[in-house]
Amino acid sequence: MQLVLEDITVYGRRGPLLELDRFTVSTGECVLMAGEPGQGHTAMALVATGRLAPFSGRVRLVRDDGSETEDRTERRRLTAVVDLPAVSEPDDAVPVGTVTAEGLALARRGSAPGGPTRWLDRHDMGALRTVRVDEVGGAVRTALLTALAAERKEVRFLVLSLPDRHGGEPADWWEIAQAYASFGYGVLVQCGRSSARDLGADIPPARGDSARRATPLEALRIRPPSAPRPTAADPDRPAPDEALDTAWLFGEAPADDQQEPGAPRTREKDQ
Repeated sequence: MQLVLEDITVYGRRGPLLELDRFTVSTGECVLMAGEPGQGHTAMALVATGRLAPFSGRVRLVRDDGSETEDRTERRRLTAVVDLPAVSEPDDAVPVGTVTAEGLALARRGSAPGGPTRWLDRHDMGALRTVRVDEVGGAVRTALLTALAAERKEVRFLVLSLPDRHGGEPADWWEIAQAYASFGYGVLVQCGRSSARDLGADIPPARGDSARRATPLEALRIRPPSAPRPTAADPDRPAPDEALDTAWLFGEAPADDQQEPGAPRTREKDQ
């Protein structure tokens, strides 16, 4: 599948927020877009995923069979926006256990009593269940919220919005994004220009009018080697081609000693 944005313009109350000539992201691909903090990132994330109609331009979804659609409802079903400020980010004071319960409910998973706790335990995150989400380290937070978004069985595209705002090394969340791309997701990552440069991108300083300065620039585009899909553990789990083993993204992470994501491992069977 592929998302194609062409000649996109989005206006705010004080003028243009986004002027994007063309952007594409395909399943199995990881694209880094860098720009100044602000509403340009928000507008792009919402337009790409069908959650906002642009003032002008078009967004096409190219299906696996080559057919195309501009239907926003279908794009919303196939996409997830992760941790977008003021839109999909969790409230700072909410504990990880509550965030997990809400994420699983949205995915129509883990509705049985104790489901969120078991999910966290399976992902080696049980020690963080009562910890406020704003106290979780940046890479662990990104891994947690992305894993919950990936539980939605129809999702094929993930937008990771400004993970660098939570601190930590850009290489950590960039590794997470590439891991999802290797499992077949199309991944768009949004970040600041300095973070993109830390990852080796060569991007020019922001220039032009306010809209051009706010519009993110493509910094990196990677198609990592494909990783084998995990097998479904039980009838309640999404099918193998719709699910990702996210447990490997978490190490042992007690509240006072959170670790960064580790190496892949096989999906464990639900208890």
